[in-house]
Amino acid sequence: MLRSLWRSIDRFSVQHFQYVINELRKIKVVDEHNRELVMNLLQSVVEIVTYGDRQDPHIFECFMERQVLADFVRILKISQESKIDGPLLQYLSIMIQNMDSEHAIFYCFSNGYMNNIILHPYKFDGGDLAPYYVSFLRAISNKINKDTLCLLVNVQGDAVVSFPLYTEALRFAQHEEKMIQTAIRALVLNIYNVSDDMVYQFISTPPVSEYFSDLVRRLSNLCFCLDDFVYDKGKMDAQKRRDGVILEADKIADELHYFKDILSVGEPRLTRLVTENLLNGLVFPLLFSFMASKNKNGSDLSAITSLYIISCLLQVVGGRSMINNVAGVILYHILNLNVRIPSEGNASDVHDDVKTFSKCLNEVERVICYDPESNGSESINVTYLGAHWEGFMSSFNINSSNSEICSKRSGIFAFVFCEDQSLLLASIFLLLILTESKDLDCLLSSMSGLSEKEDEMLQTDDTSISKSVDESIFIRFMPEILNALLNVLAFQQPLSIMMLWNAGWCLQKLLNFHREGLNGDNLLLFTTSYDQSRVNFLNELGGVWFDHIPDTLITESASCVRVLEQSSQYKDPLFMLELALHHQPTNGIVIFAQTNGLFFNGLIFYF
Repeated sequence: MLRSLWRSIDRFSVQHFQYVINELRKIKVVDEHNRELVMNLLQSVVEIVTYGDRQDPHIFECFMERQVLADFVRILKISQESKIDGPLLQYLSIMIQNMDSEHAIFYCFSNGYMNNIILHPYKFDGGDLAPYYVSFLRAISNKINKDTLCLLVNVQGDAVVSFPLYTEALRFAQHEEKMIQTAIRALVLNIYNVSDDMVYQFISTPPVSEYFSDLVRRLSNLCFCLDDFVYDKGKMDAQKRRDGVILEADKIADELHYFKDILSVGEPRLTRLVTENLLNGLVFPLLFSFMASKNKNGSDLSAITSLYIISCLLQVVGGRSMINNVAGVILYHILNLNVRIPSEGNASDVHDDVKTFSKCLNEVERVICYDPESNGSESINVTYLGAHWEGFMSSFNINSSNSEICSKRSGIFAFVFCEDQSLLLASIFLLLILTESKDLDCLLSSMSGLSEKEDEMLQTDDTSISKSVDESIFIRFMPEILNALLNVLAFQQPLSIMMLWNAGWCLQKLLNFHREGLNGDNLLLFTTSYDQSRVNFLNELGGVWFDHIPDTLITESASCVRVLEQSSQYKDPLFMLELALHHQPTNGIVIFAQTNGLFFNGLIFYF
C-alpha cells in the first residue's frame, strides 16, 4: 500500500512542483532550526525547473505564473544569520547554467529579480560566501546577449544609470583569491563582448571607468614588487630570490594578457581607455624615468626592470598606439640631439641640416601626439605627454664637441654601450622588438635604420626626406653595437646559459640587418668567441658526458636552428631579469650546458 503510494508520486510533475512552492511559501523566517528544510526546498525547485526547461514546458509555465524567483528574493530577506545565502546562490547558479531556452533566460532576467538578488546586502566576512556570489554573477554573464543585457541595466533617457552585475562584480576585481579574480575577469569580458553601445558609454564614464586606472595601478605595484626581488640586497637566498622573480613576472604577464583580451574586443572606446591608462599610468612614467636618470633610486624602478616591463608590454599588448608612442619617446631624443649638436662645417649647411631635422621632429611629435588609429583626432596621451615633454627633453642637455659620442651615449644607446651586460642585451632586445613591429609608423621605422625598405621616402609637409637623413640613429652605430655584443660573448666569462643564448639570438638578428657582415675587430671577436666555444666543447669530450654529446648535437642543434630562423617570433624577455641575478654555479652540468650553448651559437653564426 505505502509502496504503491510512493511510486505514484512523480517528483518532476507539475503537481509536485506546486506542492514544493506552497511549502516554500509557508516559510516566514529562516533560522538555524529550519535551514535544512529550506535548503531542500530550494534544491527541489532548481532540479524541477531545470528538468522542466528541457523536458516539460508546463513546469516552466508554472514557474513563471507562480513567480517563484520572487520567493528566492523573499528567502534572502527573511534569513536571520542562517547562512542560507551561499546555498541559495549556488542553486541559482546551477539553474541559470543549465537553462537552454532563450525564453527561460529572458524570463529569469526580467522583473528585476536578478538585480535584487545581486544587490542584496550580503555579509562577506571572509567566509565562503564570496565564491558563491561571484559564481552566481559569472553564471548570469555567461547567458547575456544583446537581447537580455538590457534587462539587467537601469536606463534613464538614452543612458545607462546603473548596471549592478558589472559594478558589484568590480568590487571583487582585486580579491586576494586567484579563482575569484579570474571569474570576475571572465565576467567583465563577457559583458564587453556583447557590444552594447549604452553599456560601453556607462563603463567608459567616471567613476565606473576608474576600473581601468585601478588595473594599471595594480600592474605598477607588481612591477615594484618584481624590482624588489631583482635588486634584493642579500636578504634572501639565491633560489628564493629567483623563485620570487619568476612568480612576480608571471603575475605581470597575467595582467598584460588581460589587457590584451580587453583590447581584442575591438571596441574603440575600450581601446582608447585601456591604452590611455597604460600610457599615462605606466609607459610614460617608466620611459621618462629610466631614460632620464638611468639609475635606480628610492622612488623609481631600476632600468633593467623598466626595460623588461616595456618589452613585455610591447610583445603581449602591442597595438599601433603603444608601439608608436614607445618608439617615439625613445627615438625622439636621438633626433633632438642631432638638432641641438650640429656638425662642424659651413654655416648654411648646418642651417639646412637643422631645418631638415626640425621638420623630422615636427613629424615625430605628430606621430607621438596623435593616435594613428584615430585618423588625425587628438591622441589619448597628448595631455600627459604635453605636460611632461619639455621637462623630459630638457634633462638631456649635453654639451660636447663630439656629436658622435653624444649620440651614442644618449637615450637608449646609453644602455647599448654601457658596461652592464644585462642592460646591454635588454636595450638591444627592446630595439629589436620595436624595429620589427608591423605596427610601427613608417617614419619611426625609418629612424631605427633597420627597415628593409631602403628606398622608402618619408613625406612631411613640403619636403621629401630620404631615409639617409636618419641613418645615424642605428645604422651608423651598427659596428659599435655588434662590437659591444661580441665583447660579451668573447670576454665576459663565465656566462650563464641564459646570457649565452640571448646574446647569440640578438647577434643573429643584428647580422640579418647588417648586410655588410663582420670585419676587422668584430670578426676577430667573433672568431675568438667561436674558438673558445670549440675548445670548451672539445674539453667535454673526455668527461663523463661523452656518451650524451652525440644525442645532444642532434636534438639541440636542430632546436637552435629552428628557433633562430623564426625571425618573426620574439624570445621571452624574462632573460633580462635572469641576467640581473647572480650567475649560476659552475658545476659539471652547467659547464657542459654553457659551453654547449655557446658552441651552438658560434656554430650557427659561423656557417
